Amino acid sequence: MTQGEANTCACGRWSGWWLWDLRVSSAARASLAAEWGRCRWVWNECVAKSRAVHLRNRASGERATCGPAQLDRMLTEARSRTPWLREGSSVPQQQVIRDFGRSRAKAQQDMTAGLPVARRAGMPRWKTRRESLVTLNYTRRGFRMKDGRLHLAGGIVLNVVWSRELPDEPSSVRVYQDSLGHWYCSFVVPAQVQPLPATGRVLGVDWGVRETATTTSDAHDLPHPSHGGKAKEKLTRYDRMMARRRPKKGTAGSRGYRAAKRLRAKVHKKVARQRADTGRKWAKKVVRDHDAVAVEDFRPKFLARSTMARKAADAAIGATKAALIEMGRKHGRDIRLVHPAYTTMDCAQCGARAKHSPTALRAWGDPQPLGERTHTCTACGTTSPRDKNSARVMLVRAGLNPAGAEGGRPPGAPLQEAA
Repeated sequence: MTQGEANTCACGRWSGWWLWDLRVSSAARASLAAEWGRCRWVWNECVAKSRAVHLRNRASGERATCGPAQLDRMLTEARSRTPWLREGSSVPQQQVIRDFGRSRAKAQQDMTAGLPVARRAGMPRWKTRRESLVTLNYTRRGFRMKDGRLHLAGGIVLNVVWSRELPDEPSSVRVYQDSLGHWYCSFVVPAQVQPLPATGRVLGVDWGVRETATTTSDAHDLPHPSHGGKAKEKLTRYDRMMARRRPKKGTAGSRGYRAAKRLRAKVHKKVARQRADTGRKWAKKVVRDHDAVAVEDFRPKFLARSTMARKAADAAIGATKAALIEMGRKHGRDIRLVHPAYTTMDCAQCGARAKHSPTALRAWGDPQPLGERTHTCTACGTTSPRDKNSARVMLVRAGLNPAGAEGGRPPGAPLQEAA
């Protein structure tokens, strides 16, 4: 069982998802597959209708729309004249339309904003029977809990592997299957803050590639776990197996190709779980030992196009950062995000900013080459490891008292903010 955070309410409660394993019988598996077949048909009909309206608008100059309300009315008409569609529950079919509407709206928003094609969320596409995995959403009127089992609309009963009780009544549930064929259910419930005892300590966190997280406390640094590097040999072997058995376009893969694909997916799943486990354990330790944490609001997406892409992806900076924010919100800690501009150029001791020339400028706005790991302030002469200095700058910019952090700037010292 895992827990994740979604959004916060004004009353100090947030809607979080709680994930459990499912034990699905053969009869329930057949029912879920049939239900997903109807939902997949609804999704494909939404895609076809959306494309038809778009083409008609381009040809005639009209401004017709194809929103969720119109698609809901079309679904009602389709269910009235199609017995096969009417055999399934209307709840997951309506939720499919809601998901389609959100996906289409996000794609249109990215196009309106003028984002590059590589960064846009594409328009919704067809879901094929062979490639799409089961994902069914049920609102409160589409499921109920009875005797520890999950009863879905349509008479589908699933056994949940409970590790603890739900903190409150769930408002919705998602039943889905992963790439390995395992079944899960994800409940959305209002969760309460679980405060921890006050410690009187603060911490600054700076993200990086050589070390995933460098903090103002040596005991809380997070070294690069290299989970993907350890699994590289197996992944290379399975990639070669898939390449030898790769089917021609439009034909189904052989049994050997599907077996190699499953082995590869299994390794990827293990690595993803290792990264998540490492990040959550580190975040729990940080939140337990500190009342407030200043975190660099680092966006690692741009690293995907750099020479550090493989190592940066293996560090899982984004997932670790999300785990820290989630853990801080769960336990009522003060998590402050700090803009990363000039954090490697400012001195945490006196606040002076290093000078640089255009020829000396390197990645992330740092005047020193990435190989230079020492920050030397020309104003006060302080010398410290570059990442440690950046972590202390996080404390200063967040307005936290760095007296409890090793090497922090004394309270009240002048600060030079980023322009």
